[in-house]
Amino acid sequence: MHALIIVDIQYDFLPGGALAVADGDTVIPIINAIQGGYDLVVATQDWHPAGHRSFASAHPGSRLFETIDLDGLEQVLWPDHCVQGTAGARLSDHLDTQHIEAIFRKGTDPDIDSYSGFFDNGRRKRTGLAGYLHNRGITAVSVCGLAADYCVYFTAMDSLQLGFETRILEDAVQAIDASAYAEKRMTFVSQGGQLVGR
Repeated sequence: MHALIIVDIQYDFLPGGALAVADGDTVIPIINAIQGGYDLVVATQDWHPAGHRSFASAHPGSRLFETIDLDGLEQVLWPDHCVQGTAGARLSDHLDTQHIEAIFRKGTDPDIDSYSGFFDNGRRKRTGLAGYLHNRGITAVSVCGLAADYCVYFTAMDSLQLGFETRILEDAVQAIDASAYAEKRMTFVSQGGQLVGR
């Protein structure tokens, strides 16, 4: 059984959004086209409370995209984005959601960020996604969405570590930093992950 995980197709990550991924909207038609080929389709959604400590605005005197130590974890300071209940946190209206059986929200704890759809960045809390996939008999996972070098990558890496056969769909992802993603791709493959077109 093979599941598709659609990562964070939200307005704040699309062109014009608070943390826009360049050409992020180009992945949506591809994701829409492939959903019917999977046994299960799920999605993740960044869902931060206002004042989340991953936001630069929560650290007076800091700079956007500065990296700090936050309670023992490396943390990039992001623009305020995907704040619960805001328009920017919504899944795109252009995303076909008819096949999506469940949406797993992440980043809900104000004190810790959560790139992966499975865990927060400290692996202290689970989102419930792993249990859901196991209960549905899923053994293989394909990951797509935004952004390739953060939430897609960390979701895919956790999927591998949880024992799923894992693929990143290269035609259906876009990165914030292409060079950083190039390095992370190599790490993913070295751990047994697969890179495929779609």
